Amino acid sequence: MAKNLIKTISLLFYIFLMVGCKSSSSTTYSNKADGIDFAHDSDKAWDAKAPYVLKEFRAAWVASVANISWPSKPGLSTQQQKEEALKLLDYLSSHNYNTVILQVRPQCDALYQSELEPWSYYLTGEQGLAPSPWYDPLKFWIEEAHNRGLEFHAWLNPYRAHHSAAKELTETSIVRKHPELVVELANGMWWMDPALEATKKHSLAVVEDLVKRYNLDGIHFDDYFYPYESYNDGEDFPDQKSWDAYLKSGGKRNRADWRRDNVNDFIKRVYSLIKSEKPYVKLGISPFGIWRPGYPESVVGFDQYNKLYADAKLWINKGWVDYFTPQLYWKTGKIGQSFPELLGWWQSQNTAQRHLWPGIRVDYGGDDLNAQETIGQIMITRGMVPKSKGTVHWSIGPLMKYDSLSSKILEGPYKKKSLIPASPWLDNTPPAEPELQVQQINGSAKIHWNPKVANDVYHYVLYYQYQSQKWDYKILTKNDLSAEIPLIQPQTDRALLRIGLTAVDRSWNQSLFQQKEL
Repeated sequence: MAKNLIKTISLLFYIFLMVGCKSSSSTTYSNKADGIDFAHDSDKAWDAKAPYVLKEFRAAWVASVANISWPSKPGLSTQQQKEEALKLLDYLSSHNYNTVILQVRPQCDALYQSELEPWSYYLTGEQGLAPSPWYDPLKFWIEEAHNRGLEFHAWLNPYRAHHSAAKELTETSIVRKHPELVVELANGMWWMDPALEATKKHSLAVVEDLVKRYNLDGIHFDDYFYPYESYNDGEDFPDQKSWDAYLKSGGKRNRADWRRDNVNDFIKRVYSLIKSEKPYVKLGISPFGIWRPGYPESVVGFDQYNKLYADAKLWINKGWVDYFTPQLYWKTGKIGQSFPELLGWWQSQNTAQRHLWPGIRVDYGGDDLNAQETIGQIMITRGMVPKSKGTVHWSIGPLMKYDSLSSKILEGPYKKKSLIPASPWLDNTPPAEPELQVQQINGSAKIHWNPKVANDVYHYVLYYQYQSQKWDYKILTKNDLSAEIPLIQPQTDRALLRIGLTAVDRSWNQSLFQQKEL
C-alpha cells in the first residue's frame, strides 16, 4: 500500500510538472533542465542486497511489413496467425530472451483493433478488413508474451503512410482520407509530412491510444523518419508546400535544420506523452547506426543527420528515450563501420545514462563464423556497457532459420535467463518482500511464496546455494508461486544450504533479498 501511494504521488507530481511546463517557453522537468527525469534519486538504482543475477536486455525484432516475420503471409486464418505467433514466442522463451519487439503499425495501419487507423493489409490481405474469426492480435501477443515472462514492445513507424509491398490503396488508407498530410515518393510509397502539426498530432494520438488501452512494456521506433533518398530516386523530399508555409510564417531556420526540428519536436512530445500516461512504459528508438561520418573520426558511410534529418545524438544526449538501440549492423572488423568503435562512440554520447542496447545483424549464414561474430558482439557489448547490458537481434527470422546459430547462443551467453536492467529514472522503489515458506519433504526443498501486493510483481528470482558453491538462481514468472530444489545436488552429492527469494516489479527492481537456512 505504501509503495503504491508513493508511486501515485510521484506520478501526480510529474503530471503537475508537465502541465506547468507546457505553458513555459523554457521547458524544465524535475531535477534536470532540458531533459526528462522524474524519479527520486534517479541516478542511483535500488540495491536489493541480493546475490549476483545476470541483468541483460535480450530482444528480437518481429517485422510485419512485407510479412517479413509475422504473419508469414496476408490472409491467414485466425488460428494460423495464432499458431505462428506462439511458435515465435515459444522460441524466444525457450532460448532465454526476455523481450519481443513486434511491428504493430507498419504503414499508418494497425495489427490491432483501432478507431484511428485501419486493419493492416499484412494481416488480412485487405486494408480495413478485420480478422475472421475476430480477435485482437495485439492483445493476444501481449498476453502470451507476459505468460512466458517476456516484455512486449510495440514497434511503430511514425511517418510511413503506404508501403509499395501493400498492393493497391484503399479508401480506408490515410492517403485517401487525409491526402493533405501525405506526399508520394518515386518508388510507390507514400509518406506523411513530418513538418505538419496534423501529422504529429495523428501519430501522437496513435501512441496515446496504444499506451492507454494495452498492457504494453514499451513503445519502439526504428530508423525511418524522413525517408531514405533512394525511395524518391535520389530527389529531395517533396515538402515544398510546408516549407513555403514555414517561411511565410517568419521561419528563419535553414531547410535541413527545420526538418530536424520537426522530428526532434515529435520525439520529445512522444516521450512526454508516454510518461504522462504510464511512466513505466519505456520508449526505445533504433536509429541508423552512424550519426554522421567522422563520428568517431575513422567512420565513413551514410549521414542520417543530413539525409533522414534524424539528430539521434540529441535524443540520447537529452534523455528523450529510455533505451537507445543504434542499428550497428556491421562486423567487428569492418573498417569504417566497426561494431565496437561505433558502440564506444554512442556510449560516449550517453550523457543522460539511459540504456544503450545496440541492434545487431545476425543473418550472416548458419556457419561457425556467423555464430562467432554474433556471440562476439554480445560479449563486446557486455564489456563496453557493463552497467546496463543488452542486445537487440535483427531479426527473429535468421535466429529461427539457423539452428546452429541459435544453439550456440543458447549454449553460450544466453545459457541462463536474465533479468532486464532496472530503469531507476522511471521507478527505483522496490516491491514488498514476498512471504516465503520452505519445507524439506522426500529429499527435496518444497518452496512456496505469496506476494504481498500481487499487482506489483511481474517476476520472481529464486536463489539457492549448495555446499562449497556460489549462489545459483532461477528466474520465474509472476504466475509461479512454488518450486522444488533437490536437497542433494545431483552429480556432486553436495547438500543444499539455503534458499533465497526476491520479487521483481515492472521496472525490474528486486525486493529486499531474504533467505532461509536449511
